[in-house]
Amino acid sequence: MPIIVSKKGMQAQKVEKANFDKEDYLQNYIHQNPESIPVYEIEEDKRLFVAAREFSTESGPIDALAVDKDGDIYIVETKLYRNPDKRTVVAQALDYGAALWKHTGDFSEFQSVLDEKVRSSFKVSFSEKTKEFFGLNDDQIDSLLDSMTRNLKDGNLKFVILMDSLDDRLKDLIVYVNQNSQFDIYAVQMEYYRFKEYEIMIPKLYGAEVKKDVSVSSGSGSPRRRWDEASFLETVKSQTDAKYIPIIKKLYDFTKSHGEIKWGSGTAKGSCNAVFESVSPTKSVYTLWTDGKLTLNFGWLIDDEMAVKFRDALKHEVETKLGLQVPDNYRDHFIPYTIEEWQDKAETFVSIIKNLTR
Repeated sequence: MPIIVSKKGMQAQKVEKANFDKEDYLQNYIHQNPESIPVYEIEEDKRLFVAAREFSTESGPIDALAVDKDGDIYIVETKLYRNPDKRTVVAQALDYGAALWKHTGDFSEFQSVLDEKVRSSFKVSFSEKTKEFFGLNDDQIDSLLDSMTRNLKDGNLKFVILMDSLDDRLKDLIVYVNQNSQFDIYAVQMEYYRFKEYEIMIPKLYGAEVKKDVSVSSGSGSPRRRWDEASFLETVKSQTDAKYIPIIKKLYDFTKSHGEIKWGSGTAKGSCNAVFESVSPTKSVYTLWTDGKLTLNFGWLIDDEMAVKFRDALKHEVETKLGLQVPDNYRDHFIPYTIEEWQDKAETFVSIIKNLTR
């Protein structure tokens, strides 16, 4: 299906769908651009860090190994539609998962291999890069590593099949496996277009719509939690100093009355994501956590010209009026601030959001 590209409503041009020449290009693209794997369609605040390509197992190399901020481990397999073994990629991914689980008994050894892979790409260790990517503090990165250790030990792995095109039989297979197993398997169809020097990727996720009927024991992996106002505010009391509770409550009340709250599903910490229709109907501007952390979600604000304009204005206001530092690469990142950093700036922050979302 072609798409139409225009400039300010003029000079419209039709752009036809292109083809990937090699699977290697698709693998490299998701490594360099992890947001192209749309796990945010599963949970609004979920993102993947693609830590390694060609990760070795007893059954062969995994195309890409990724993690999320909760310590869930993802095996990502890429396949071009023209290859004849489209459906066997599911079995191949599960085979890699079994090999990773059975032959990786020592997490420190597993982390050492990840360190080597990450250092070759980013010049820092796996822990350092993961901490920076998700905006975690020392306690949170330790918790993430603990979750990864449990997930690897229990074989609680997640799978992503990424292709340039999906046929109905493969979609049906993934729905069937998800409905009748404890596995989480997702398929991503990545449509690819070229326009002059630009590449246009349109990812679509399949498999997240399946509701599990099988039970998962609390001892295996990281069970999800559905937060609400009562559980969020109650947990704030146990995870922050009492003097900060009114400040957090004030920002929460503002978010509730002026925007839409989308709840996260982390296990240890609760999060409420602030969505403002005038900026983006689906992506959150900031996230407020039960431990008082405030994350500015610059990386989400790319939907259209309005969102980009808001993003850049927010960066300017945060620096000039709040006196908080925003890194130069803010456009692609989610910048966290501890409660100690923003607690005396809460009223000004609320005023900034009010003005920018009018």
